[in-house]
Amino acid sequence: MPEPLTPGELLALDRQHVWHPYGPMPGRTAPLLVESASGVRLRLAEPVEGRDELVDGMSSWWSAVHGYNHPVLNDAAQGQLGRMSHVMFGGLTHEPAVRLAKRLVDITPEPLEHVFLADSGSVSVEVAVKMCLQYWRSLGKPRKQRLLTWRGGYHGDTWQPMSVCDPDGGMHELWQGALPRQIFADAPPAGFDAAPDEAYAAQLRELIARHADELAAVIVEPVVQGAGGMSFHSPGYLRVLREACDAHGVLLVFDEIATGFGRTGALFAAEHAGVAPDVMCLGKALTGGYLTLAATLCTTAVADGISRGALPVLAHGPTFMGNPLATAVADASIELLLSQDWAQEVKRIEAGLRDGLAPARSIAGVRDVRVLGAIGVVQLDHEVDMAAATRAAVREGVWLRPFRDLIYTMPPYITGDGDVARICAAVCSAAREG
Repeated sequence: MPEPLTPGELLALDRQHVWHPYGPMPGRTAPLLVESASGVRLRLAEPVEGRDELVDGMSSWWSAVHGYNHPVLNDAAQGQLGRMSHVMFGGLTHEPAVRLAKRLVDITPEPLEHVFLADSGSVSVEVAVKMCLQYWRSLGKPRKQRLLTWRGGYHGDTWQPMSVCDPDGGMHELWQGALPRQIFADAPPAGFDAAPDEAYAAQLRELIARHADELAAVIVEPVVQGAGGMSFHSPGYLRVLREACDAHGVLLVFDEIATGFGRTGALFAAEHAGVAPDVMCLGKALTGGYLTLAATLCTTAVADGISRGALPVLAHGPTFMGNPLATAVADASIELLLSQDWAQEVKRIEAGLRDGLAPARSIAGVRDVRVLGAIGVVQLDHEVDMAAATRAAVREGVWLRPFRDLIYTMPPYITGDGDVARICAAVCSAAREG
């Protein structure tokens, strides 16, 4: 066993060698060093701002819906580890992957019957796009290769997903001119409970009709636009997209990587609209935050269309596709979620966020406060001072990760009322100081 390193030594090596998400090399600010995690708390290797543990208000980027170190998920991981941690999926199969696929088919909208297991959310979007492009090629319509989406979206950091992220204000603006050129509608009008704007609905219909001959698919985040701005829109626009896609022979893809598994108050955000996509992407909470895994589901019509082509297979196959360890934990995580009254827990958190974030409306510099399910957002009228906002939250004993003009929280579903109140106090403090 190597000699243990001190926190100072670890942070020095981190700065020298480790590239963190959306950061320069070396980093400008030192990350907090986490020693362990349990429940909703992250234990730090050294106290920061007088705190040696923090309530996690982020569910580790929206994935750890059951919190940390959960005995059910630990047992699933340890049990599978004793059998096999990995085996290739080409030419082989195994019980955890089969069980997970069947469970996903059972709980997602009815037309979705086929499951492609991928490495990460971004890769699941890549697979979804490839499915749509290959579907139309197989049907003898290779011109249908562009995608339509609305502005303000975020679908991941790999190539095709970047092309349907917001083209101007997003983090991928650097790549304009190199990425495939897609078609963008205006961002949907804000407000989950707002009546659909007919003029905007007409814009969606007109764009789909005008570009139908070249459109392979429409791809959107249903109800909640996540990393593109944490904005909420009426489910009515999803019905408009479904009707227009059906009318003009265009596939519809829902990216439910952030919204799936209860985050918005419905098991999947598509349920708010009562419509089903042709292709659905899942990730993040799929394994309860334990391991990286995603899934792309499609209808039988899409699968059969691909199978009728000159290349009758979906041309994609990650090395760790269907990883037994990840699929075993994912199946256990979904069973754990469905065995509880998850909807009531999300509703409880929603009520706590509404009460706890209400005072933020009177803070100078706050433009908007909005809550949906287990999502709470405070939007500023300026770019967040991330260092100052993070320090303010840590002083309150909470971990938050603000970005752009947003200070937000997506806590684990097991977060108690007292910790929800603490998270809200931290969001308000961060808004004052950020």
